[in-house]
Order: sequence, then structure tokens, then C-alpha cells
Amino acid sequence: MADYSRTMTGFDTARLARIDSFVKENYLDNGKLPHAQVLVAHRGEIAHFSSQGSAREGGKAIDETSLFRIASMTKPVTSIAFMMLLEEGKVALDTPVHRVLPEFREFGVYSGGGGGVPFQTKPLSRPMLMLDLLRHTSGLTYGFQNRSNIDLAMREGKFENWHGNLDLDGFIAALGKLPLEFSPGDEWNYSVSTDVLGAVVARLEEKTLDQVFADRIFGPLGMDDTFFQVPESKIDRLTDCYTFVPGKGKVIYDRGAESAWSRMPKLLSGGGGLVSTTLDYHKFCRMLLNRGELDGVRIVGRKTLELMTMNHLPGGSDLSTMSRSLFSEAANAGTGFGLGFAVNLDPAKSMVQGSTGEFYWGGMFSTAFFIDPVEEVTMVFMTQLSPSSTYPIRRELKTLIYSALV
Repeated sequence: MADYSRTMTGFDTARLARIDSFVKENYLDNGKLPHAQVLVAHRGEIAHFSSQGSAREGGKAIDETSLFRIASMTKPVTSIAFMMLLEEGKVALDTPVHRVLPEFREFGVYSGGGGGVPFQTKPLSRPMLMLDLLRHTSGLTYGFQNRSNIDLAMREGKFENWHGNLDLDGFIAALGKLPLEFSPGDEWNYSVSTDVLGAVVARLEEKTLDQVFADRIFGPLGMDDTFFQVPESKIDRLTDCYTFVPGKGKVIYDRGAESAWSRMPKLLSGGGGLVSTTLDYHKFCRMLLNRGELDGVRIVGRKTLELMTMNHLPGGSDLSTMSRSLFSEAANAGTGFGLGFAVNLDPAKSMVQGSTGEFYWGGMFSTAFFIDPVEEVTMVFMTQLSPSSTYPIRRELKTLIYSALV
């Protein structure tokens, strides 16, 4: 494995080294996490890159080639792809979604029914806009939230089963027959909005979503280890994945050697389907830190990225005010939401070191990234344990990283 250690002017290297011992003592020695990989960079240069734990049960240690299911860290990729099309004049933030997805033309807001009783609806106060998909104010939901008769219908219909009976067009058609939980723009709810955005991208490009990503983002950035389906030649690099079960601890969810991610999914999920490596996602983060450009390749314009990382919640609100979601990748206080990212509005309210304007997100298997354009610091964290709320390691890593910044 390459040596990525650096003597960086921006960090106290002895303090950065605390990361490894902290993770080992608090999460690996006691078996809470199967493995952990942490990359910290300053101005695009790697300051710290460590790998600990086994890639598979009884197997070799993880290394820089290890592949991880990044789940909702797919969402920023889909959002960038959409904004590339926006820059080309093919769509706008205030374009009604039904202009591209006519299956969404007849939406109403839930007012009763479900659970075997026909749904009752009332009219929307306004149409769903592309903006609502990007910032999760669409009125859509996730089936796994277990909160409403709408998500019950999604579970019963197996809407989010990537290897089920629905492809992306079928998924959109099925969604269009359900009510919305609220009128677009009224509230914030973490949802399949970004999967819908992926369908918008695919329709506008007249290509499959994996082709769009490869042509527009992964190829130009040299992200050769990021895909929906792990190639047979690379499956030996895919790590085991676990889920936390109360009373049992971590149990195997998906074995790398016989993974569902070794098969091309029928439903290409722009909200959560990708596999990647830490170094590949670091390239994506470097592009974002560099305001849309990496190594001479421009993905989006500087002003486009500035727009994406502003808070777009109505009235300048934050998630603690607007969120109705039982599941969120964000600690809500002091957190806004942009066009594909959570945005730090007030570090004091979040009660963790950081910068106003920092943007970030994570995935259900506890992976995470953040980009601080003020301090020019980025982080990518990889492990494989769901749900992401099981342990506070992502907040703890932020504390350790900012404590090492000098």
C-alpha cells in the first residue's frame, strides 16, 4: 500500500494520529465496526489516510483498493449530473417535474385512506419542482421510515427493491399513483427524491443512469472504481457489509464474495446504489473543493457549485424547523440543505467544530464525507454497518480532525 502520510502545514500530525488509536480502541477492538478507513486532505493533498480491520470475515485487511457500498453518498453524484444538464439549458430548478416525468402530473396530497382503503387526496398548493427533488421538499418519502400509510404502500409494493420487479421507469410509474405526504415546498422529508432526480437525468439524456455517470463524471474524473455493479474482476475487493441488531450486535448483511452488488440492479438508484473506493470518492471531493474542476477537467461551473452549496430551505430555515423525517443523515440543529448536500449554517447550533458553509452527507452503511471550503479540508470515511445512526463516530471524527487543524 502506498504511503500517504504527509507533513502538512495545515495539521498537527501528532493530533491527526489520534484518529487511528481512537477508532481502534472505541470501535474495532470491541467489534462494534468491522473495519474503518479514514482519509483527511488539506487543499486536495492527503494529510492522513489509514485503513484498519478486515475486509471480510477471517480475511485480509482493508487497503486502498477496498470497495465499499456508499449508499446515499450516491446522491451528490446524481445532483451534480443534474446540474450539468441545467448548465446546458436542458432543465431549470423551477421546471415542474411532470414536464420531464409525465407520470407525476396527477399528484395529490394525502388526506386519508391507505392500509387496504383507497387513498383520498387534496390538491397540491403548487407543482413539484426540480428544486424540491434536490432539497427533499418534494412530499415524497422512503418506505423504510415506517411512519405513514404511504410508506406502507411503498413497502408492500417493494418500490425500493433494486433487484425486484421495477426498473427506473416502472418505479416512477408506481410512485406517480401514490399521494404525496405534503404539498411540495411545505416541509422537509428525506426521501426517494434523488432516485426520481436520477430518472429525470436519464430521461433528459436518453441514456441509462449508469451510462450518464460513466460518461459525464466517472470517466472524466478517473473514478475507475465507482459503479452500480462490481465487475467480476474486482469482486474480491468488495468488503463484507453488516447491520446492527439490538441484543446481537453486528450481523452479516451482504457478503462481499456473494454480494447483491455483483449483479446489475434492475432499478438503478440515483439515491443510493453506488459502490466506490475512498480514493475515488476523494477525487469527487477534490472536484467539489476546487469549485467544479479537477486536474484540468471541469465538471460544473464555479457559480453552479456556489448555488448548490447555499441553503435552499424556504425562508432560510433549517432542518430542525422543517424536518418531519424519522430518519436523517443530518444532525438537524444549525443545518440547512442545498442542492444535494446538507449545509452547515451555524457550527454553534450543531455543537461540533466546523465552518459556516461546510457541506456534507453520508450513507446508511455509516460512510460519510465533508468538504470545508473555508479551511480547505475534506474527509472521506468508509465502513460498512447500518443503520448510520448506530454510533456517533462521524461526529467524533469531525472533532478529531478539526482539533488537529492548526
